[in-house]
Amino acid sequence: MNRIKKRFEDLKGEGRKGFIPFVTAGDPDIETSLEIILKLAECGADVIELGVPFSDPMADGPTIQRSSQRALASGTNLKAVLQIVRQFRTHAATPIVLFSYLNPLMQFGIEKLADTAAEIGVDAILVTDAVDVEAKEISELLSAKDVDLISLIAPTTTDERLKCISDSASGFVYAVSRAGVTGARAEMSNAAEELVERARKFTDLPIAVGFGISTRAQILDVWRYADAAVVGSAIVAEIERSDSSNAVANVERFLHSLLPQFAKASDEI
Repeated sequence: MNRIKKRFEDLKGEGRKGFIPFVTAGDPDIETSLEIILKLAECGADVIELGVPFSDPMADGPTIQRSSQRALASGTNLKAVLQIVRQFRTHAATPIVLFSYLNPLMQFGIEKLADTAAEIGVDAILVTDAVDVEAKEISELLSAKDVDLISLIAPTTTDERLKCISDSASGFVYAVSRAGVTGARAEMSNAAEELVERARKFTDLPIAVGFGISTRAQILDVWRYADAAVVGSAIVAEIERSDSSNAVANVERFLHSLLPQFAKASDEI
């Protein structure tokens, strides 16, 4: 059983919901990025989404776009991201999802990536701009190495598309809370809840909700109807306001403000 499946089964058995933080690998630099990811694991993240920096991240809002620019400036490419995961795996077992656009993966080679991911302990890959036949082919290559393909769905996704996407998905399904790009929002609409209800007709996989979640209240609301909440831009914004000397501490402080159990977990370690 792979780590993602086991983590969600453990959460269900414990009557809990999951927390999935997102950060861009290599932001603000490669060494600090690794320390941040290790801190996320130490504080109790259930799955960690690790963004592969890309020069044209069209689905991302300005906060994550700037994080990609900082990571690229620090010399981070897909090869460096995989090295970060390799080092992470010597310290922690938290499931890792690579969040990427198709272009960097194609340049690296999908088959090579599947082999390397399985070797170093990448549990899943989310490709924002891979759809239909392309997504199915990638899913088959990854599945052969026991690596999941995480699929995105949105409020604008039709039921026909939901079924098609669910057929290629594994690990969990990522439900986008609204149309548009990533970014923290003060309020959440009911579109995400309606989307999750529709998606459950087509998949038994856990469903995580992300895009715009930035407060404790929003996480608790998502936990009412979904299996996990994803927080990205709000964490990345903390990194942006920091430098290498205090980024880890600032991220930890923010996690403590989101959910009290993070403070407890950190204090016990």
